[in-house]
Amino acid sequence: MTQFDVFNGDADGLCALHQLRLEAPLESVLITGVKRDVALLQRVPAQRGDAVTVLDVSAATNHDALVSLLDRGVDIQYFDHHYAGDLPRHPGLKATIDPSPEVCTAMLVDRYLGGKQRIWAIVAAFGDNLPDAARELARPLVLGSEQLGQLGELGEDLAYNAYGEKISDLIMPPAALYEVMHRYADPFHFLRTEPIIARLSKARCDDLATASEVDPEVVFDHATIYVLPDAAWSRRVSGVFGNHLANRFRARAHAVLTPNAQGGYTVSVRAPVAIRTGADDLCRQFVTGGGRAEAAGINHLPRDAFQEFARRFEQAFSTAPHPP
Repeated sequence: MTQFDVFNGDADGLCALHQLRLEAPLESVLITGVKRDVALLQRVPAQRGDAVTVLDVSAATNHDALVSLLDRGVDIQYFDHHYAGDLPRHPGLKATIDPSPEVCTAMLVDRYLGGKQRIWAIVAAFGDNLPDAARELARPLVLGSEQLGQLGELGEDLAYNAYGEKISDLIMPPAALYEVMHRYADPFHFLRTEPIIARLSKARCDDLATASEVDPEVVFDHATIYVLPDAAWSRRVSGVFGNHLANRFRARAHAVLTPNAQGGYTVSVRAPVAIRTGADDLCRQFVTGGGRAEAAGINHLPRDAFQEFARRFEQAFSTAPHPP
């Protein structure tokens, strides 16, 4: 029997898998990629008798591959917080899916494990821009403000590392980062020991400072669109920059576009933090769009579809409730 662990390469996917394997160590084949590389189940060569664990990857995007694996007699355990679509009903599938805006995949794993590796769920929640949820999770652990700050920075660094069009855009491949991270049950020991974290933190801060110098392309009453230049740094920072804007302007929606290899744009959308909903509904209107209520994206937006995207983006958030 072969165990396959399939996970999103961002903070949530990394921390979700880390929690599970700290509690239930298994030798496994790792299948992951950059943040937007989510059609991962089609790469799993599992056969009858094998087992697959899937974390932080949309079941809707992977529906056909999921059905194929189940039909081949593969047992699948699935944890996710994205829109799932028509989830197959099959005795070989054990799914824990909750698309609520204040939940990330590592929090679902935390529930499953009864909080046994909770500190890593806190890291993931910070990385998924859910600071209130992270602090609520941390309450029983009695962590100081400095410790919470360190966990927050770690989550943001892990999340930052996943963004890019290809692995070479990233500071470190997600599978390799997981292998390093998995040596540590204690995130503070991880922070003190591994130089990769300082490297990620510096790169994130530098890229964010560069992005902050870019003027918005389009400004609506309740929404703003940024188009970043065609560069590795802009692809790396797109998600972190979107979170930064969302937290700074909590009543506004934000879209961050970066040129891609197909000649169009990759799009990151953040709903207003004040309402945390609407991003996934907007992005699913486009062929390669998906995500969750608060944060979603479009893998490829053709250049000639920019105006249509802008129109729908403005429409999606112009009628949403905005606090004074």
